[in-house]
Amino acid sequence: MLGLCLIIEDEVDLATTLEYNLTREGYQVRVAHSGRAGLDLALTEPTPDVIVLDLMLPDLSGTEVCRRLREHERTRDIPIVMCTAKGSEIDRVVGFEVGADDYVVKPYSVREVVLRIRALLRRAQKSETEPETLRFGRLRVDREAHRAWVDEDEVALTALEFRLLYNFLSRKGRVQTRETLLSDVWGIDADVTPRTVDTHVKRLREKLGDAGQYIETLRGVGYRFRDQPDEAA
Repeated sequence: MLGLCLIIEDEVDLATTLEYNLTREGYQVRVAHSGRAGLDLALTEPTPDVIVLDLMLPDLSGTEVCRRLREHERTRDIPIVMCTAKGSEIDRVVGFEVGADDYVVKPYSVREVVLRIRALLRRAQKSETEPETLRFGRLRVDREAHRAWVDEDEVALTALEFRLLYNFLSRKGRVQTRETLLSDVWGIDADVTPRTVDTHVKRLREKLGDAGQYIETLRGVGYRFRDQPDEAA
C-alpha cells in the first residue's frame, strides 16, 4: 500500500469516485461525510498519511476542521489537500493560513488530485530525513514541533509562515524566486499570485523582529536567506 488517505467530503458520489480511484492506485482509504466524523477518523489508529478535505461541510467548515487538525499533536503534520467549489484567491489564502498544504477547485480532475496527493507524500517523506532543529544566529527552528524562537523568545507563526521560514532557513544562501516559493511552500504553481508571497514574507519579517533581516530581497528576482548571520546588523 502507498499510504492511508482520509477523504472528508459530504458529496457521496464524489467521495465514492475518489475512493475508488485512490484504491485502484494502491492507497488505503477512509471516508467521512462530515467534519466531526472526519476528525474522529483522523485520530483513529493508524493515523492517515494524507487528508483530502472539502471546505463546505454540513457541520464544521473545512477551515475549522483544518485548524483543529493542525492543533492536535497526532495530526498536525499530516499533509492536507483542501477541495472546494470556491475559487477566489481569498478562499485559497485562508485555506493556506489555517494549514492546508495544497488546494484544488471543483470541478477537479480526479487524476489531478491523485497526483497532488502523491507529490505531498513524497515531500513529507523527504522532510523526515531533514534535521529536526536548525539554528542560525539568533534564530532557532524546531521542525518537528513547528516552533521558532529568536533568542529565548518564541515567535507565534501560522502553519504557512512556519513552512515559509523553514524553507528559507533550510536553503540559506540560495536565491528563491516567488514562483519557486509558491510551488515549494504553497504547493501550487499559479492558484495564488506572486504578490501573496511578498505579503507573507513581509509579515514573517515583522514577526521575527531584528532576525527578519536574515531574509534579503533581491529586486526583480525574489528572496534569499543569508548564508551567514550578521549580528552587527
